Amino acid sequence: MESNFIHEFIDEDIAEGRYGYEGKPIYTRFPPEPNGYLHIGHAKAICLNFMTARKYAGLCNLRFDDTNPLKEDTEYVESIEEDVRWLGFEWDELCFASDYFDRMYECACELIRKGLAYVDDYTADEIRLTRGTLTSPGTESPCRERAPGENLRLFEEMKAGKYEDGAHVLRAKIDMASPNMNMRDPVLYRIAHSDHHRTGAAWCVYPMYDFAHPLEDAIEGITHSLCTLEFEDHRPLYDWVLESLEWPTAPRQIEFARLAVTHTVMSKRLLKQLVDDGSVEGWDDPRMPTIAGMRRRGYTPEAIRNFCEQIGVAKANSEVDIEFLEHCVRDDLKAKVPARNVVFDPIKVVITNYPDVSLEPAEMENSREAPELGTRTVPFGREIYIDGADFMEEPVKKYFRLFPGGEVRLKGAYFIRCDEVVKGEDGSVKELLCTYDPATKSGAGEPVRKVKGTIHWVEASTAVEIRVRECGYLMKKNADGAYEFDPASLSETVCMAEPSLAEARPGERFQFFRHGYYVADGKLTDAAPGGVKVFNSIVGLKSSWKPAAEPER
Repeated sequence: MESNFIHEFIDEDIAEGRYGYEGKPIYTRFPPEPNGYLHIGHAKAICLNFMTARKYAGLCNLRFDDTNPLKEDTEYVESIEEDVRWLGFEWDELCFASDYFDRMYECACELIRKGLAYVDDYTADEIRLTRGTLTSPGTESPCRERAPGENLRLFEEMKAGKYEDGAHVLRAKIDMASPNMNMRDPVLYRIAHSDHHRTGAAWCVYPMYDFAHPLEDAIEGITHSLCTLEFEDHRPLYDWVLESLEWPTAPRQIEFARLAVTHTVMSKRLLKQLVDDGSVEGWDDPRMPTIAGMRRRGYTPEAIRNFCEQIGVAKANSEVDIEFLEHCVRDDLKAKVPARNVVFDPIKVVITNYPDVSLEPAEMENSREAPELGTRTVPFGREIYIDGADFMEEPVKKYFRLFPGGEVRLKGAYFIRCDEVVKGEDGSVKELLCTYDPATKSGAGEPVRKVKGTIHWVEASTAVEIRVRECGYLMKKNADGAYEFDPASLSETVCMAEPSLAEARPGERFQFFRHGYYVADGKLTDAAPGGVKVFNSIVGLKSSWKPAAEPER
């Protein structure tokens, strides 16, 4: 990753002997809550933490902040592990906040004994109403002056399951008049009678994130706790917890701007709602901004890592154009993905003067961008399909594809001329009767004349039927300028393809000549009638993004 302000801070820390010296490595962590699937915003945090550790020859943990049993699940743990590995990273330690529940509880008891925490009877609504405002101080709870011994007894009874959810909380005793609302006696523990995905029913009190976070970092020996900007106002509380517990070496919390992308929702709550109400196929729907969705859509980990590196690390929130992400994907695919002929809205062409013999081979290049991908042969014969967009019965000005009386080159084959249009009873084009010029075969030297248009095709008898799904932007702007789900963001077309696509493996990527990049969807192919291959669009061939529009760093 290129230099950024976080690395400048770390360089200062190393130079001043705070971290990264005498065999003490720079140590980071990626700490997701396992309450949903990771999205492109998390990819930025993953790359930042792991690549920072890599730059300084340090360590990076994958830590699950599993302190809320009501929302967390093993399914999410497994998906997150898969996502991190798919992006190309391996953690030094796999950790869970739940590993430290005993120690966190003892830390809470120590704060109580020091007179720095107390059990409060206030409900969540009462705490909110007495917290005050940005311009007025909060009101102290009557429970604030309870003796440490009484608070310890109540806290132990909370842990023992004596009280119902919401009956008590443990609060830090800091300053109800602090200008920082987070310091106004924040809640450290709450009661939650719910089985945990790892500890089962062993606990019924759980630490709040603001209490668990600094302890997790300190226990693991994290040197630099990299967080998004919303945690900047929480940093004084982070430091207070460790200072109050007299932790010998405290991590340094540094905040950076979270990633926002146009046409993209980054809220796990809203993404889960789309999954739960059936608006999308699941967390891995190829339109979803989840890493699982992008993987199924055919994005490459190299492209995502490059995107995260190129957008840089900023101190202020901003929105990145989704076309820049698509540019990174396209730029990666063009050097590694072979082309195949796929015909959309197929029109049959009968070459009337072509000998009615066995098929002949036509040679095609696999990629103009990557000649090292070589060539392939495809069958050519008397009957072929061409793309519906490549024929116009009444051509507009400067239309250089096929039309009655017009001539085009068939890519890798011959020139053909359209002589007659055969229509069905409904007036639609049924087939085109054409003639070819045997002297114009590709590879046989320059023809005596030139044509302006070249179109692709597939031989009719060997063509395979495939389903092609166009995945648009999941979100669109409504009349108020706010993003909302676009139900028209997914469409499907039945196409005809060259025969090799019948053998496409799940996850295999191709450039459909003149259409875009696509990926074989094994999940849908397995469920398709007759085993018809299903392909999802990855990204188009052309980009409207320009380097001058690159996001500021």
